Amino acid sequence: KLIFTMSLLLGTTLTISSNHWITAWAGLEINTLAILPLISKSHHPRAIEAATKYFLTQAAASALVLFSSMTNAWHTGQWDIAQLTHPTSCLILTSAIAIKLGLVPFHFWFPEVMQGSPLTTGLLLSTIMKLPPISLLFMTSPSLNQTLLTCMAIMSTALGGWMGLNQTQIRKILAFSSISHLGWMAIIIPYSPKLALLNFYLYALMTTAVFLTLNSIKTLKLSTLMTTWTKTPALSAMLLLTLLSLAGLPPLTGFLPKWLIIQELTKQDMILAATVISLLSLL
Repeated sequence: KLIFTMSLLLGTTLTISSNHWITAWAGLEINTLAILPLISKSHHPRAIEAATKYFLTQAAASALVLFSSMTNAWHTGQWDIAQLTHPTSCLILTSAIAIKLGLVPFHFWFPEVMQGSPLTTGLLLSTIMKLPPISLLFMTSPSLNQTLLTCMAIMSTALGGWMGLNQTQIRKILAFSSISHLGWMAIIIPYSPKLALLNFYLYALMTTAVFLTLNSIKTLKLSTLMTTWTKTPALSAMLLLTLLSLAGLPPLTGFLPKWLIIQELTKQDMILAATVISLLSLL
């Protein structure tokens, strides 16, 4: 466990602090390899299946990251992350990071992998594993394909909301919640990358609270969650507040990034997108 935790930290730090595309890619690969044993450690067929799905999607996405940076280097002679200027490379990189994060239409792997892994690993998957791709988006934000990002963001908020409605498995609901939050981050990253990072930090904080609460009351299904208030009334009340905050209800913390994002989108004359994404997040 120590080795895997150290590798996770190493991979994340490597990607976040790199200037060169190869080191960023190496960090992503280290991360993927470190989380695989944590997903499949229960030796349940579903866990093994989840690990396989995770490995295949992440390997494909990493290959695309490498391919886009290579195309860019071919055309411009630059391996610097900030110098991604070739339009095809930008398009490929946007879709590669979308696959890594699980944005719609590349989201199918994420709920399945979350369902197959234990709660603590699920927490790692939805917070720490999202940090390197989001930091790559942050670093390349001026050169990303904005139309593609906006379309994927609106689809993510819609599908994250709709698909989460008919679930009874808590991990799947949290996976869909993650997808719709990623939609909010993706729509704002070309205009105000710092705001997307703020959104990610607050999302990670609230998700961590939810996962740790669920882990301490040993809850995996909605049916067991309904009876927990008899055992731990205070914790259940706090869980309710955390979930409302995750839903973005004012005056709780989760409302702050949404408010700022809507404000920024209005400044960018994207009032229609802001309206649509706000209405979809009600789901």
